[in-house]
Amino acid sequence: MSPRTVDLRGRAVAVKVPATSANLGPGFDTLGLSLALYDELRVAVRDEPGATVQVSGVGAGEVPTDESNLVVRAIAHTFESVGIALPGLSLFARNSIPHGRGLGSSGAAIVSGIMAAKGLLEGVVEFDAQALLALANDMEGHPDNVAPALFGGLTIAWVTPEGPRFKKLIVHRGVSPLVLVPEHVMSTALARSLQPQSVPHEDAVFNLSRSALLVAALIQSPELLHAATEDKLHQSYRASAMPETDRLITLLRSNGFAAVVSGAGPSILVLCSDPSQRLAAAELVAREAQTAWQPLMLAVDFKGATVTVAAADEADTPAA
Repeated sequence: MSPRTVDLRGRAVAVKVPATSANLGPGFDTLGLSLALYDELRVAVRDEPGATVQVSGVGAGEVPTDESNLVVRAIAHTFESVGIALPGLSLFARNSIPHGRGLGSSGAAIVSGIMAAKGLLEGVVEFDAQALLALANDMEGHPDNVAPALFGGLTIAWVTPEGPRFKKLIVHRGVSPLVLVPEHVMSTALARSLQPQSVPHEDAVFNLSRSALLVAALIQSPELLHAATEDKLHQSYRASAMPETDRLITLLRSNGFAAVVSGAGPSILVLCSDPSQRLAAAELVAREAQTAWQPLMLAVDFKGATVTVAAADEADTPAA
């Protein structure tokens, strides 16, 4: 069946999507945290067919600027899912989330496109939270990477025969995230290739206990974060691919900091129980690191992705 054409002329939207950190140590492929570092996007419907993309900030001059752009593909996927023809589009992106560093840049791009489509189709088609997660998971493949970008806060994600599901929890106000970002990148595919197909029974039980404890630590008892972020399922297997990340995590943890690999790495997430602890962790890395690491002292994002109607002429300028 051919997609139906809907007149969307004059429509424009502004989208804002946070960075994320998945796994959080023991919560492999399950837990994710939304961080207050954002990619911003403006999308306007235009008369000419096809899509044009302008990018400023991270990825400028590197990411595709035509229909192969991941954001455009996510918009197209959303339109296709409801049987509506994709109109011509002008996109202006201002990116702040580092690429290839384990902070959810590809998930943010996917969520940006889905939210843009949601906004453009407002009043024509409505998307609930489960539909948005299913669309994002179709493209990303792991709901823990996109759930926090969509919904904010701490998310628990799982997959059922009916599709992906999530639960959002509010993080304790004492939790102070520090992200340490290196200059080098890491391939998620490479990181996953280092995972064994099976793990010892005692390691699985170890991670079950720490994952449960981590949820309690993040929402109620931040003083338990160090014990709660221990992991035996994935970080040690990936250590050989990012030795400096592994060395610094070992150093931080030996000094009492709850440090873990952020997503597939190579960035490090330190979940501190107060801002002074976060400063101490950043100072330790500044003294001991053998390569350059950028410290980002971020808040937890509680809102997740947002989309608002923009004036057509406003959407014809780069995101401010």
